[in-house]
Amino acid sequence: MADAPQGSELIDAFRALATPLISDNLARVPGAVGLRPFHRVSGVMAGRALTVRTRPGDNQFIHRALDLLQPGDVIVVDGGGYEGRALVGEIMTSVAASRGAAGIVIDGAIRDAGAIGRSPFPCFARSAIHLGPYKDGPGAINVPVCIGGMVVGPGDIVVGDEDGVVAFPIDGAAALLAAVLAQESREADIMQSIRENRYQGAYARASGGSH
Repeated sequence: MADAPQGSELIDAFRALATPLISDNLARVPGAVGLRPFHRVSGVMAGRALTVRTRPGDNQFIHRALDLLQPGDVIVVDGGGYEGRALVGEIMTSVAASRGAAGIVIDGAIRDAGAIGRSPFPCFARSAIHLGPYKDGPGAINVPVCIGGMVVGPGDIVVGDEDGVVAFPIDGAAALLAAVLAQESREADIMQSIRENRYQGAYARASGGSH
């Protein structure tokens, strides 16, 4: 039996999987609600969380996080869900992309939605608004945060696609991956049975999803 993937190989493996499959194997724990992709989706975002907590409408600590960013990080910002001022726009997402970030997740608003929408750099948020941010603080970096009702810890694996964002600790991620791959295989068999007109309700009896 092959060794379970670890480190970057583990993250690469999740980059090939859809968030609903991952979510179905997280024991129905709360997931992020209300966040959607604003970028031109061309694949699955996956990386390790660089977390930021900031007061609503203020992005000073996001700027600080950009200076701490490591390639492959996903910047995860707890902005309290406030949508009255944008926390990032084209310039900050471009800086993050140029420094090797895997993506950015904002529990709040963005701006420059047109430019971000033409870019493949992953950017998830609640909404877009033209109003700019304050830059005064306070805030914190690499602390547990809550985005859309989902708790994310520093270093957690974060995955995002057209259906939203999920996150989970690195501990246990290999076992989670095995469970997700098993469900993916079961669902592939079910889809094949549908195409061959021999489906007998197996999905209703299967654990997990509700497509």
